Amino acid sequence: MIRKEKTMRALNGTSLLTVLRPAVVATAILLAGPITAQDAGAAGDAPAIEAQSWSFSGVFGTFDRASVQRGFQVYKDVCAACHSMKYLSYRNLGEPGGPEFPEAQVKAIAAEVEVQDGPNEDGDMFDRPGRPSDQFVSPFPNDNAARSANGGALPPDLSVIAKARPNGPDYLYALMTGYKDAPAGMELAEGMSYNAAFVGHQIAMAAPLSEESVEYSDGTTASVPQMSKDVVQFLMWAAEPKLEERKRIGFQVMIYLIILAGLLYFTTKKLWSRIDH
Repeated sequence: MIRKEKTMRALNGTSLLTVLRPAVVATAILLAGPITAQDAGAAGDAPAIEAQSWSFSGVFGTFDRASVQRGFQVYKDVCAACHSMKYLSYRNLGEPGGPEFPEAQVKAIAAEVEVQDGPNEDGDMFDRPGRPSDQFVSPFPNDNAARSANGGALPPDLSVIAKARPNGPDYLYALMTGYKDAPAGMELAEGMSYNAAFVGHQIAMAAPLSEESVEYSDGTTASVPQMSKDVVQFLMWAAEPKLEERKRIGFQVMIYLIILAGLLYFTTKKLWSRIDH
């Protein structure tokens, strides 16, 4: 009884709207649907992110093999100078569902890097050419070295970046294409760049892509939007390498359940048809 009186005194003078605000907000979201990027941008919570069309979207979506391969080239030639992908091995580049490079090409890609191995018989570490079984070599030996080389900013690992951000593919594309001149009256902090898609619009990473900064082996024009689309395809595959297999199995399971439901329905109907009602 005493606890109840204390609670009532604590609530005295507090509006009912304040007490119920979380429930009101949750109900409004459920009724109105999720907040769109445009709504969030208008409200000042986050920049507006335009939705893109991706081959891997939807129930039957698949990765664009050529785009994933070009995306790997963008990562290797541009992104790998600062960003690691420590959860990926070179052999993954030849597995079904991804870039699907031939085995010889995977070995050649791995051999382009040097990997520290050892100890040898003398107890010393040594460098050797990479093998398909090796994980992607990181550009820095540790986080402190990465911060030191990037003005105090730590470049994030890109292994699962496409799934680690809300609307990851759309956000990453907007980020890659969002570098612009700062609007009049906006003063950028030292070492920062203006990006329309980044929260606060000031980002420590300089524009990584420029026209023709990568020469595609298949002759595709390497514009900034094209390179951005390709690297997002690659990063999405890296974050969810079993996407196609998952969708294929899911579709097969749904077909199986539909057939099973039909068989159960007609079996039940047949059994109960013998009983008078």
